[in-house]
Amino acid sequence: MSLMQSTLLTGMILLFLGGILALKPVVAESGAKTFPRSKTAALLAFGGASAWFLLTYVANLGPADFGEYRNLLFAGFAVIAILSFFQVPDFLAVRGLAALLLLYATEVLGTAYGMPQATRLFLVVVIYLSIIIALYLAAVPYRLRDFFCLLFDNPLRPRLCGGIIGAYGLLLLFVALTY
Repeated sequence: MSLMQSTLLTGMILLFLGGILALKPVVAESGAKTFPRSKTAALLAFGGASAWFLLTYVANLGPADFGEYRNLLFAGFAVIAILSFFQVPDFLAVRGLAALLLLYATEVLGTAYGMPQATRLFLVVVIYLSIIIALYLAAVPYRLRDFFCLLFDNPLRPRLCGGIIGAYGLLLLFVALTY
């Protein structure tokens, strides 16, 4: 993925999320309040993050990174991921989302590394912010539920938050076209 592609993708994601929050706050509220404990969301988010990690990183370990134990590590991490659905199901969707954010951030920061464009900073700022949020939510996932309760207490908050997120997404789309 190139820097332009990763900036466009990040901008579209932010524009989509911001648009849902700003234009359809009732739909966003119902989805947001059921997300943290949803088994379907846990399967998609945590399962997707586990598959991404296993197939991208563990399956491609080199000799310097315990590559001779790649199959054993793959099986071990797969068993841990599967057992997570049964042993720690609470807020597994939030932890899966945090893992997806971290994996996505790895890919995006890899494309931005060493690029001379000063406009890449618009992208990496939001990516570093998402890393901080992902690390925090992985440690205390119930805080996402608390944040959603706070966000949707006032009918103006989701529209304002969605407007800010959507505007930053539009900025990223504009910046991507200037590369």
